[in-house]
Amino acid sequence: MADAAPAPAPQPTKPPNTISLRAPSKYLSNPSHASTTNNSPFTPPPLEWLWRTWAVTHSTLSMWRSARNVRITYRPYKPEAGSFGPVANDNLVEYEKKKSNKSGGVKRVEGIEKPDPKVPGAWTWRGKGLLAIASSHWEVLGWGERPLLRGVGDMGEGVERWAVTWFAPTLFTQEGVDIYSDRKEGLSRETVDGIIKALKGLKDAPKVVELVEKHMQEVEISLPWQDGKS
Repeated sequence: MADAAPAPAPQPTKPPNTISLRAPSKYLSNPSHASTTNNSPFTPPPLEWLWRTWAVTHSTLSMWRSARNVRITYRPYKPEAGSFGPVANDNLVEYEKKKSNKSGGVKRVEGIEKPDPKVPGAWTWRGKGLLAIASSHWEVLGWGERPLLRGVGDMGEGVERWAVTWFAPTLFTQEGVDIYSDRKEGLSRETVDGIIKALKGLKDAPKVVELVEKHMQEVEISLPWQDGKS
């Protein structure tokens, strides 16, 4: 009897080229099988796609009202010698204070996050150092890539990557939504408008819709970014 043929290798997840979002898991009866605003199954982004620096371009969170050039960097977590654990991300948040001059320095918040085994695209974050007592839960509601349009008849160069994240409330912050761009200058107007429209279409999460309608604002971007290296 001939040997069975090897199973085909799994195909890599292709980034969506349309904008669709899922509701946060707290609003869903079965978050492990969530559907999106265009009625397709939600697929979380591959880790390799997430591992980069993202500019926060819009947010409902009040803590970013006094900040500019907010960026979040995700990297694979490299444990210290002798330690072990499941797959995790290093999470670095950097931002500049609006009222400071360009020599005012960059604020940094460092943490480690592990995937939620019950919710695809969800993470549990814990701070490093003095912030080790702090923790939070966040989720990817949608992600994708869109062609950059430079002008009439010009399809542009490359793509812009976008993501929408939701943060569960903590003792210090309320529930919130952020919009990410992989470009320092932010997203195109067409992409932002499409994301806002999809957020307002989250029928399973009316509180999120209300947050977006009342509190979603642009986060100031003032290039160039200050160097955040310590």
